Amino acid sequence: MFDKVKDLLVNELDIAEADIALDTQLVNDLGINSLELADLVLLCEDNFGVSISDDDIHKFITVGDVVAYLESAK
Repeated sequence: MFDKVKDLLVNELDIAEADIALDTQLVNDLGINSLELADLVLLCEDNFGVSISDDDIHKFITVGDVVAYLESAK
């Protein structure tokens, strides 16, 4: 799942692959803004067939948080 999320970040949000690890913070380390975070959520919903509520988005602090959420949602 990590590799799939990393691919989305690299290919869709133009993040350097070398900058992405499980403990990488989306905002502080990668500089993702609220619009890009919304894009990431939509990409995850489309690519992984999950529905992410607005209340859950605030839980996405690190790349690992996104991965854990997607794994638990499957």
